[in-house]
Amino acid sequence: MNIQDYKGVFVFAQQVDNVLSGIALELVGKGKDLAKDLNTEVTAVLVGSGVKGLADELAEYGADKVIVVDDPELKEYRTEPYAHALASVINEFKPEIFLVGATAIGRDLGPRVSARIHTGLTADCTQLDIGDFPINPVPGKEQLHNQLLMTRPAFGGNTIATIACPDFRPQMATVRPGVMQKAPREAGKKAVVVDFNPGFTPNDKYVEILEVVKAVSDVADIMDAKILVSGGRGVGSPENFKILEDLAEVIGGTVSCSRAVVDAGWKPKDLQVGQTGKTVRPNVYFAIGISGAIQHVAGMEESDIIVAINKDETAPIFEVADYGIVGDLNKIVPALTERLKAELAAK
Repeated sequence: MNIQDYKGVFVFAQQVDNVLSGIALELVGKGKDLAKDLNTEVTAVLVGSGVKGLADELAEYGADKVIVVDDPELKEYRTEPYAHALASVINEFKPEIFLVGATAIGRDLGPRVSARIHTGLTADCTQLDIGDFPINPVPGKEQLHNQLLMTRPAFGGNTIATIACPDFRPQMATVRPGVMQKAPREAGKKAVVVDFNPGFTPNDKYVEILEVVKAVSDVADIMDAKILVSGGRGVGSPENFKILEDLAEVIGGTVSCSRAVVDAGWKPKDLQVGQTGKTVRPNVYFAIGISGAIQHVAGMEESDIIVAINKDETAPIFEVADYGIVGDLNKIVPALTERLKAELAAK
């Protein structure tokens, strides 16, 4: 492998039912930042059937080039044809960096592609930078420049590891949804569109999809919420979440929760914030009865304003909170709700 032959930052632009996933636009935004540091371009790889029309949206969010792999075999996600598509793109265009979203699809696809092209993969990254490796010079060892430094939680979130892949290309990572930011949309911006089809021959590894059953859920996506009212074990009971729901209703927020609440069966997994849940960055985040373990903080620390309510004044959540209230949430939250209701009614 001649590492010098590999150029550019590529991202897998995940789409489902011909609608781009949010992570696709987040990766394009981050890819643009990385490409700027490397003085190169960001390329989105769009895989599916009848998806070429999505290229303009990717361009408006920062993609310089869009490679479209369009084939009827790619209509629904299946591991084998999608892995073949991405591995073929990488072998043909030789990107220096390739990013995939750490979604259900990406977590299935990323490792299989990296194995086919014989490179490493860092999973579930929360930060990506261009820098030197080793980060700190080691006597007698060459320090390589312009390496992708991939940061992720390790050992159950109790430490943070930064990983590099200096000897193989592309440098591959899956990235947690919600931790990167989309670039501002530039309406009308165009990208170079390249059609590429490596050919698809179904074999015994192609799964046959007999039926697609779509789940209908009335649970709001907490990743889209501007205000989150999040409860932890300290709320006390599933019935007591009613006071959080009342507060959320008054301020137009959405209720979310910590892992302890999900483990206790009080709330569904879709509402969980944290390392093993969802990463959120609302305008306002209420942490009510949440101690603030590192695993939870990893999922909400980028919120614009964090308000913590906890009876334990030594709770770690106060270290990241912009505003903290020490006291009984059963008294504070209803009082806050009534005060806000009165303030809004007076306007």
